[in-house]
Amino acid sequence: MSTPSCAKGQPGRFIGGVVEGFYGRPWTMEQRSELFKREQKWGLNTYLYAPKDDYKHRMYWRDLYSPEEAEQLIALISAAKQHNVDFVYAISPGLDITFSNPKEVAALKRKLDQVKEFGCRSFSLLFDDIETEMCPADKQAFSSFAHAQVAITNAVYQHLGEPETFLFCPTDYCASFCTPTVSQSSYLHTVGEGLLPGIDILWTGPKVVSHKISVESIEEVTSVLRRPPVIWDNIHANDYDPQRIFLGPFKDRPTELIPKLRGVLTNPNCEFYPNFVAIHTLATWCKANSEGGQRDVEMGDEEQDPCYSPQRALTLALTDWLQEFLSTDQPGGPCLKARLKKESSDDEPMQTDVAEGSYVPGPGENPVYTAEPLTLEDLKLLSDLFYLPYEYGPTARTMLQELDWLKNNSAAAAAETDKTVEWCSRAKQFDDMCEAVVRMFNRLSNAPNRSILYDLYNYICDIKSGVGMARAYVKTLGGQGQPSAQLMNNDPEPWGFRGGLSGEFQRMLPCHGNRDLFRHPPMTAVYCMRPYCPTDKVEVQKIFREMQSEPPLICDSLSAGEISPSPQCALVLEDDIGMCGYALALTNAKPAAAKIQRAVSDSVLEDFPSLITIQVLPRVTDSSPTKRMIDLLLSSIRSSGSRGAFCELRQSDRRMLNVYTKLGSFKPIKMEGLPQDIIAVGTSL
Repeated sequence: MSTPSCAKGQPGRFIGGVVEGFYGRPWTMEQRSELFKREQKWGLNTYLYAPKDDYKHRMYWRDLYSPEEAEQLIALISAAKQHNVDFVYAISPGLDITFSNPKEVAALKRKLDQVKEFGCRSFSLLFDDIETEMCPADKQAFSSFAHAQVAITNAVYQHLGEPETFLFCPTDYCASFCTPTVSQSSYLHTVGEGLLPGIDILWTGPKVVSHKISVESIEEVTSVLRRPPVIWDNIHANDYDPQRIFLGPFKDRPTELIPKLRGVLTNPNCEFYPNFVAIHTLATWCKANSEGGQRDVEMGDEEQDPCYSPQRALTLALTDWLQEFLSTDQPGGPCLKARLKKESSDDEPMQTDVAEGSYVPGPGENPVYTAEPLTLEDLKLLSDLFYLPYEYGPTARTMLQELDWLKNNSAAAAAETDKTVEWCSRAKQFDDMCEAVVRMFNRLSNAPNRSILYDLYNYICDIKSGVGMARAYVKTLGGQGQPSAQLMNNDPEPWGFRGGLSGEFQRMLPCHGNRDLFRHPPMTAVYCMRPYCPTDKVEVQKIFREMQSEPPLICDSLSAGEISPSPQCALVLEDDIGMCGYALALTNAKPAAAKIQRAVSDSVLEDFPSLITIQVLPRVTDSSPTKRMIDLLLSSIRSSGSRGAFCELRQSDRRMLNVYTKLGSFKPIKMEGLPQDIIAVGTSL
């Protein structure tokens, strides 16, 4: 099927801009006006008004705007026009509309007619994030949900006079939502075949938040939709996680996409001012193909895009953003940019900037505090620490790798070994990186532009705290002072533990941490831990037989499937090949002891009433998944009310002995009647 390069025969106009489509507090009218200025300056041309928490955009879509609200929208639409930005008004009626009711269709047209009277000429109908089940009346009128949406969208589009820009957001707006696939999706085929050719369709890519968007994936969806999509890009969206903000560049979208798309709209962070980077780098990307400029291939640049370098685009954005940081947004506040310029002047000495009556400290007195100016390197560090959803920036990755190495090689700090000098050197480098984060925090906190700072403040406070705890921990490992109270105290201050109730829930889930962006070296595979189910019995038995040796252990009946594990006390480990390990437990060890006819004293069972067994195949070379399974298993046993747990190990199983030894919580316990080659270890819960 041949596909036109652009809907409505407009190959020259590429839609590029911003969609305000997140959940949370909408931007203010002043911030939107500022956005229009930036878009015009950077060469973007579109703003899609779709804030989820504007009641009359979504929840109360039938209600007309009041005179006061109308006045604001009229001013906003006018401001967009002044800056050559196409204001696209979106409405989202899908929560409760009855498609087959003519009164509902009339209400939708009436609402959009009102906005048209405000001066708006571009519109959008959104059917994202809604239930797909039709009401009985709609089931009688339409053969499918897609047919209902197509009918009402076409009717509204024609009612409005077939606007030059009219966007439709499907319910299946990314590949992962399509059943069974994009190319076989009956919903998308109905949308593509049924929508009038002048209507453009929004698409987020392979996922809601797409890591990468390939040319092949766009060609596939273009074929199904019978038109190139407009990308609604959520790569910088942060409304799903209040602890994250994204300050990295627009990337992992090759510029080869540009001629194959109708446009790209970024749906960025909820906080307005930190979106400088997201929007600036998108603008650079949009211009890359048209300008056709070649660039030098940079070291470490994965994409090798001949027209666009994410790192170069990021540097350009941060350089411009620095100027905003240094300009005051407070009446009468200090403009550091102007002051720095004056202080650097050769013909005007620095002391002339001191106002009459300013305090001058005398001999022996504390000097007046002078804020260090924010630098471009500070902003590069800030971006690295809050980069993108699927990756950390280079400095953040280095800090995680160094901390992991220092922790795993801490024995070199306690005693002279061949790694001691290296450990001390790397500890010093890690401390310097931590100090740079603190310095960045202090400089940001004193930046003249407080509006930007207030949007960032919670995030930079959080990272400063986390880095501070890591820094104290490394110093403790190196013997530089007493263990930090934040790390070792049983009754810490609330800033010593993070995440609140949400964090507690996550820590209780079996696979928490499985998708952390930082993998513990030398992990070379992605492992999945999940709860054991009865169908796993055969695979567990297979691993048990492969790893089995003499003499028998008290837990063998559990691994062999002769005794079932206690509820919520069984996990399996999988890699890309299949099951590669398991962790099983009995909250009451007596049945296993009886099965093997080995007496376990009442005193042992009183302190360690539960039994655990862990086994992983040799191909699992990283100990981290094994330790994680043990931690999760012990958490489940503790929840059952058990006081402690024990396991038996063969002296020849050096790998598992090493795992339990490094955990630190398991100690050897005395058990009468143990075969000579078996030891028992236990932990209190």
